[in-house]
Amino acid sequence: MKLIILLIPLFLLVFFFLNSFFGRKLKKEFVSLIGVGSVGLSLIFSLYIIINYLFGKYPQPLNFNYYSLLDFLKFKIDFGILIDPLSIFMLFFVTFVGFWIHLYSIGYMGKEEGYARYFAYLNLFMFFMLILSLSNNFVLMFVGWEGVGLCSYLLIGFYFKEEWASNAGSKVFIVNRLGDFGFLLGLFLLFSEKGTFSFSDLFSSGEIS
Repeated sequence: MKLIILLIPLFLLVFFFLNSFFGRKLKKEFVSLIGVGSVGLSLIFSLYIIINYLFGKYPQPLNFNYYSLLDFLKFKIDFGILIDPLSIFMLFFVTFVGFWIHLYSIGYMGKEEGYARYFAYLNLFMFFMLILSLSNNFVLMFVGWEGVGLCSYLLIGFYFKEEWASNAGSKVFIVNRLGDFGFLLGLFLLFSEKGTFSFSDLFSSGEIS
């Protein structure tokens, strides 16, 4: 179970690297298979988790810590995933809608330059969206937030040789930095008041190891 949940975003990250490094050398059919296939695998695994969760086969909520990113004095940050009703909804929404976006993009972007780059950006966008939606602490959520902002900039400015696309990407970058300031300010105030970033500590949820 713990591994299955982790694989849902990891599929997207692995296939992002595949399309990034090898996409130019592959035929478009293989690029499409890699891009859409990664989301399809994530969707299948997501449905497995969602169905079993909704039918009560797992304790609720599911809170897994995979790796300690930082543990210094009272400052502790883990790479962890939380499965609860809200994240279950987002898990289905992101993977289901994302799958159809990828599938539609095969025809929509079929004749465009940078085909592999486009699918790599989409995969990375979905990876960070899942990190944002499934994270079990506010710092990891911020990482997802930053990643989504970065990918939004890359996708909006995809036609970077065109002035309009470059300008639109720059506007997105500036607006996201304003959001970053508010997010970071909230993190600072939260830690100074509560001394933790963990959802389970803040909302009194039990942890399942």
